[in-house]
Amino acid sequence: MSDAAGLHEPPSTGKLLRFTGWNLFGLCVPMAVAFFTLPPLRGRMGPDIYGAFMFLLTVINYLSILDMGLGRAVTQFMATRLANRKLEELPAVFWTALALMLGFALLGMALFFPIVPFLVGTWSKIPPSLQQDAAATLFAAGLGTPFLVITPSLVGVLEAHQKFKLINLIRLPLQICVFICPLVVAMFSHTLLAPVVALLVSKVLECFIYFGACLWEVPVLRGGVVFQRKLIGPLFAMGGWMSVSGIAMLVLNQINSVLMFRLLDVAMVGFYATIAEMIIRLLIFPRAWVSVLFPSFSAQHALASGGLSALYAKGVKSLLVISFPVVLALFAFSWEGLMIWQDAEFATMSAGVMRWLTAGIFVYSVSFVPLSLLQGVGRPDICAKVHLVLIPVSIALAWELVRLFGLEGAGMAWFLRCVLETVAMTLLAQRFAPGSGQAILRSAVTVLVALLLMGSMTLVPSFLSRLLLYPVLVAFFLAMNWFWLMAADERQALQALGARALGAGRGRAG
Repeated sequence: MSDAAGLHEPPSTGKLLRFTGWNLFGLCVPMAVAFFTLPPLRGRMGPDIYGAFMFLLTVINYLSILDMGLGRAVTQFMATRLANRKLEELPAVFWTALALMLGFALLGMALFFPIVPFLVGTWSKIPPSLQQDAAATLFAAGLGTPFLVITPSLVGVLEAHQKFKLINLIRLPLQICVFICPLVVAMFSHTLLAPVVALLVSKVLECFIYFGACLWEVPVLRGGVVFQRKLIGPLFAMGGWMSVSGIAMLVLNQINSVLMFRLLDVAMVGFYATIAEMIIRLLIFPRAWVSVLFPSFSAQHALASGGLSALYAKGVKSLLVISFPVVLALFAFSWEGLMIWQDAEFATMSAGVMRWLTAGIFVYSVSFVPLSLLQGVGRPDICAKVHLVLIPVSIALAWELVRLFGLEGAGMAWFLRCVLETVAMTLLAQRFAPGSGQAILRSAVTVLVALLLMGSMTLVPSFLSRLLLYPVLVAFFLAMNWFWLMAADERQALQALGARALGAGRGRAG
């Protein structure tokens, strides 16, 4: 049932960590399933059909951008109204947003269907024998566009009500089906259409289940369809700027690979692109974290209670503690990890760039918190403008550094762009959370210390020495955070959370 009471106080550290844990569970398990199902799927399909399948899957994923950022906008609009106890306004937000997204989906279908022959016949290198099957598959995907586009707004409603456990209990089995169903179908069919239709069925089912969950958890939505024209402008403005940010971030994350095709051998691009694809997947952690923070940022801003600054500071500090041990391990053992994953030649060529990318992703992950704050307080335009300004800056950095330093220069350019983006977002977010100044300054010092600790690992050539040094550096960093960065109430909350976890473990053992 809908309950706004929980949004009047900033969520506790324990609640934030619990919600984030559910998000990570719902996102990571399907990734693990994909890791194990894609190789046999490739074996069943054969290289040509599998390659076409992955291309079509990419096209289907891009169709989801037709939501125009409205999923995130719905979360913001819902959270602010819940905080102000304006429950009677929720149906108008819900049904108006759904109508807009359906309109965008239908417009996207009208634009997409005419270019299908071009996509499968001219633009891609799908073999002629598969082109008719691929065209039919894309037409089927186009028909599923409304369900792909509407789902984010339904998730946004549940996020605004802090139903993260429910979201992931729905997401987990259906996302697993996204990978399992095509494999099962491929055992009986050797066409492209059948596996993609199986995947789309999972997506359609997911949409309907989320829709039912929204009506069940928020009974006021069942009172009837309410469409308000006056909400179109604010929703579109909020979602539009968020969509601009999303597209610009995609460009920023792919710019280096594109420029490298012009400046380096294709083989060098392969080294970089492989590492970049792996490292960027680490963003699943900050994304899981800020998706929990975002509705609370919106609610606390609407209440103007002073809780926003404390929540913002807590968000930055907790993310640093969570991410550093993972990032340090990747940085310290980059060569060894790449050698096991690929081979010694790949590790030798890529270890340096992996270290730059890993350091960059650590800094970049911090930017997700001020970005989420700015979007949560209704200023996504600031984030979008920063991203648009960074595009030419990133192009210039990448061009010059790749030209001077080759493959490793691309990693340097990525790191510098991440630093610029994080500094810009942090400075611009500060005026909306003025009470967090000291905590954010201490967090900035903590980031610098973390980078120095990571850099110190490059001075230790021996694997055994680095293995022994790793827990020492992690312990030092955590102790620094505990005694210098965290507030007393945060330490007490973590102690209580640890005690509950320990008690639960003993209970199960008993």
